[in-house]
Amino acid sequence: MPDESDTASTTKLEVALPTDHPVASVATEPIPGWTDTTEKTKLASPIKTDDGDEITEAVSKITWTAGAGTKIAPGQFQDFRISLGPLPTDTDKLVFKALQTYDDGNVVRWIDESTPGQAEPQHPAPVLALTKAAAGGDGDHAAAAGSQAAPAAGGSSSSSDSTARTLGIVGIVVGVAGTAFGVLSLRRCSSKQS
Repeated sequence: MPDESDTASTTKLEVALPTDHPVASVATEPIPGWTDTTEKTKLASPIKTDDGDEITEAVSKITWTAGAGTKIAPGQFQDFRISLGPLPTDTDKLVFKALQTYDDGNVVRWIDESTPGQAEPQHPAPVLALTKAAAGGDGDHAAAAGSQAAPAAGGSSSSSDSTARTLGIVGIVVGVAGTAFGVLSLRRCSSKQS
């Protein structure tokens, strides 16, 4: 998450996870000086884990809040990494709408969804593209950042190994997607200054 303001620092980031295509397991990576909280939502239709357990609630929102002296200053950025999985198989993308709060009270809403054939919105919501697993994969979606797809976990592993691989791959891909989002935002910021 880049800080695009010339005068204010980022103090909070809220990310909404899709509940129409829920993810059974969500974990955040600790960031020194920041606290994170999650909110769960009761699902209309339960989902099953790789182990056959039924999940009736899923994380619907993650909020990171800066502690004293840990804000994102103008011209700086911070990675907010999450690990999630298994990925849903009933969609080709996950949209993560986000709100970025500055210490001057301004809130930037990264919630606009892109429409093919139209200009990119001013504040696009981060999107994680999903692709079908390769032949011989475990049937789950693999995540893709841009045009690079992450490899699917092998089908000969146990379900817990498959889940661990999926979570690891998704964590890496979300980090890459976050970096791409940051680069896009920095480009937009520098073009505004020109």
